[in-house]
Amino acid sequence: MIRTVAACVAAAALVASTWGVGELLSRGTPGESVVRDAQLQAKAPGKDKAPGKNRDLEHASLRDLGRRAGVLIGTAVDISALDADATYREHLASEFSSVTAENAMKWSELEPERGRYEWEAAEKLVRTAEKNGQRVRGHTLVWHNQLPRWLTDGVESGAIGPRKLRKILRNHILTVVGHFRGRIYEWDVVNEVIDDNGQLRESIWLKNLGPGYIADAFRWAHQADPHAKLFLNDYNVEGPNAKADAYYELAQQLLRAGVPVHGMGIQGHLGVQYGFWSAIQVAENLRRFEALGLQTSVTEADVRMIMPPDTAKLQAQAQGYSTLMQGCLLATRCRSFTVWGFTDRYSWVPGTFEGQGAATILDEDFQPKPAYDALKADLALAARRR
Repeated sequence: MIRTVAACVAAAALVASTWGVGELLSRGTPGESVVRDAQLQAKAPGKDKAPGKNRDLEHASLRDLGRRAGVLIGTAVDISALDADATYREHLASEFSSVTAENAMKWSELEPERGRYEWEAAEKLVRTAEKNGQRVRGHTLVWHNQLPRWLTDGVESGAIGPRKLRKILRNHILTVVGHFRGRIYEWDVVNEVIDDNGQLRESIWLKNLGPGYIADAFRWAHQADPHAKLFLNDYNVEGPNAKADAYYELAQQLLRAGVPVHGMGIQGHLGVQYGFWSAIQVAENLRRFEALGLQTSVTEADVRMIMPPDTAKLQAQAQGYSTLMQGCLLATRCRSFTVWGFTDRYSWVPGTFEGQGAATILDEDFQPKPAYDALKADLALAARRR
């Protein structure tokens, strides 16, 4: 019953969303009339009988529904689970059209010792994706976290000064992007470079290289693979706030300077205890980046809760996921929607947020939650409007 209610709520909301942002804003928040419209459409004789449009929604995969709606459906991949868990591999192959390395492409994993690259885990992910007919998002080239000790210790001791650090960063980007040239279609080039106050984040990069490192990173990545789409990426930028405003200004500055930045990624790490932006607010926020000529993507969606789960929390979680999906579908150039892990069995959340968890769309036994059905309903309705 929980799953059915969540799916119906999400479906009714997306029927409203297909009016378009401007029209929906003029009509106000969807209410009983929207639910009634959805019910009438469902009863219309002959509706949805076209082949491929509504074939057994209950058994359709997210991947198939995303294809029909024109959106890649992705997930972050835990390499240890990929190695050891056959059920995990089955769901990965059937449900998703895009994959992102949860950790395997971060600097500390790829180059644990200076000049010695370990490609095995990242290559395994890319080969698996190629076998499954999936696309790969690269994550991430420049971040203030998960840096190798040889790098942070070298900067702290003074053994690596600014000039040497810039050379190291350039070499890392050219090496990694060049290694996967033609096999990764999007890269998160710079990750979380603005803090929650809307200022450039204090980091090893800003302190030693100044703000120009951001433009340099994009130029070097483009040099290594001119065909890859290059993204800014951050959390807490789903709606219009100071941090999102700062990214909008940064994107404008980079584009004016001719920097090859192609997209804005909103991570979408949410919590039911904090509430959510509306789908309209998410869409309008994405649309302003798209007006600059950028693509947009939801890159790391999950919706955590204070444990243990209950019916109300799971329904709220479904709303959170659906809000992000509807915002993406309402935008004009949102091409992919990625969840940050798809089963609670391997979620990063409990190890990071004490007392919180259950953040993904499948439970620890790979059973779907209301959020899973809500995403399916959103995608199915979007596909009907294409």
